[in-house]
Amino acid sequence: MIYGYSARLIELNKKADVRLLGVRLGRACMKNNVPVSLVATKLGVSRQTIYNWFCGTHSPKPTVGRQVLAYYTTITASK
Repeated sequence: MIYGYSARLIELNKKADVRLLGVRLGRACMKNNVPVSLVATKLGVSRQTIYNWFCGTHSPKPTVGRQVLAYYTTITASK
């Protein structure tokens, strides 16, 4: 398991549409061992919201979309 990510979450993320920002964020977080709780704190949302984004069942609202994109860019540029 990657940094506390459940096998179920990893599998759902792999099956989800990679065009969704939340799914891409999830893959970057898993690849770079970034915990869900840290992402939730940085973006000011709940851990459940982050899980929903990672699975592709929900997408970030426009009000936080720019923050999500900026955070995604930070994670992917760091490695």
